[in-house]
Amino acid sequence: MTTFDFSPLYSSSIGFDRLAGLMDAASRGERAQATYPPYNIEKVEENNYRITMAVAGFAEEDLSLETKNNQMIVKGRKTPSDEQRIYLHQGIAERAFEHRFQLADYVRVKEANLENGLLHVELVRELPDEMKPRNIAINTGGSSRFMSEEKAA
Repeated sequence: MTTFDFSPLYSSSIGFDRLAGLMDAASRGERAQATYPPYNIEKVEENNYRITMAVAGFAEEDLSLETKNNQMIVKGRKTPSDEQRIYLHQGIAERAFEHRFQLADYVRVKEANLENGLLHVELVRELPDEMKPRNIAINTGGSSRFMSEEKAA
């Protein structure tokens, strides 16, 4: 197995330690995600995303959704039934699960809906104004190019 050394990222960049840590963890094979329950991740619009999880058999009270430290945690715990069942075949999994999704900076959970056995989690990326692109005036000899454009108008 080939290993990569990501330490140069730490010494040549500022503020990317979280990204470098994620890449380092991924290269070591940490946090292997479970495949249950199955899920889709889709990009709906430029800054909107949707995670859809197949949670057949789970009621709203059996599911929980929590966000902390740029992580979204979806848990499912089926409440035990007093009813005794004898299965001839049990193909519908009702086991407990915990699934973690790493969220990028400025991504937050907008809402979550349970419909027809599917849990839809809507995510939105909201960049603060200071993070959005802006034009910077370039000064030459005491006057700004933007100022000269304004005078010409």
